[in-house]
Amino acid sequence: MQKVSHDVTTGNKTFAFDIFKKLNEEDANENVFISPISISQALAMAYNGADTTTKQAMEQVLGFSETERDIVNESYFNLMNYIESADNKIELANGNSIWVRKGVNVKSKFIRTNENYFNAEVNTLDFSGDNAVDTINKWIDKATKGMITGILNPPIPDDAVMYLINAIYFKGKWSDQFNPKYTYDGHFAAVDGSLQKVKMMNKPKASVKYAGTDEYKAIRLPYGEGKIAMYVILPSEGTNINDFIAGMTAEKWDEIRGCLKDTEDVFVKIPRFKLEYGTKDLVKSLTSLGMGEAFGENADFSVITDDVYISRVLHKAIIEVNEEGSEASAATIVEFIMGAMRDPVTFIADRPFIFIINEDVTDTIIFMGKAGRINE
Repeated sequence: MQKVSHDVTTGNKTFAFDIFKKLNEEDANENVFISPISISQALAMAYNGADTTTKQAMEQVLGFSETERDIVNESYFNLMNYIESADNKIELANGNSIWVRKGVNVKSKFIRTNENYFNAEVNTLDFSGDNAVDTINKWIDKATKGMITGILNPPIPDDAVMYLINAIYFKGKWSDQFNPKYTYDGHFAAVDGSLQKVKMMNKPKASVKYAGTDEYKAIRLPYGEGKIAMYVILPSEGTNINDFIAGMTAEKWDEIRGCLKDTEDVFVKIPRFKLEYGTKDLVKSLTSLGMGEAFGENADFSVITDDVYISRVLHKAIIEVNEEGSEASAATIVEFIMGAMRDPVTFIADRPFIFIINEDVTDTIIFMGKAGRINE
């Protein structure tokens, strides 16, 4: 693998938990599901247009304030090239695009940088045309294999000048699949206190990486060749899921992964589920993290063109988890406008849990979510 800056990998991880926790505060009684790496990439493309204090605010929140912009860009290029090809048994597609309003002059250096480092497709489009929204949505639909549709609603604002878009798609089969004949009708205690009937996938006497403490239980469920895995974290019974999430940090995540040990004969029970989150505007959460300057008329995006700022950061994500594996996708749009005979070990996810799809070599969080209620 080509070099990836430590600041970028740790920054991505820290940002993932920061934005996830902010969104969970907003949606405490709902499911939450995001692709942190999708959000990071879309904002990193925007960051290439930022200067002075706007640039500083963005790099502070994204976690690479000590790193030169060229190294940040090179790191994203190497990171995503590696992740996309990390596992031959997993389908992982990542795409970026830039859509510029016809007649708007965007500086060539900004375009060239995002073409070179983010493989961004660049399109000029008549935003006032009847098919403008459909054209952008169709690009996202194709990039996400039909999972993310209609994220952008008409009409495009009259003062919108550019969209920066990331779309990511993942499909992986469990390395050790759940046998459907063991799936049974179970119950799930939802985040709002209600009891739901669910299809509980069941793997008796599984060999998995497992950790159990007074605070939580956690397991690692690998996909394909094993470099990418879903981690399921189940707070101890009686612990409020939102309180647990509020205490989650990149350091806590490292600690949980470090506690996992190869364990035999684990009884694993996880509901079959499908989550859809968004379309969500991330501006409020990003502002509270310290990026507010990018979203007002005082923003400095002079590396793009004069007098523009970010008005919306839209994100939508979907995941389906079943006996065979998982399929997940997300899209992020940044809109710029002017102006041994022991007790059995059990892991029964019958109450709200956190799940994280992680690429373990680069330690990159691709998707993360809170399952507070189960939808099939």
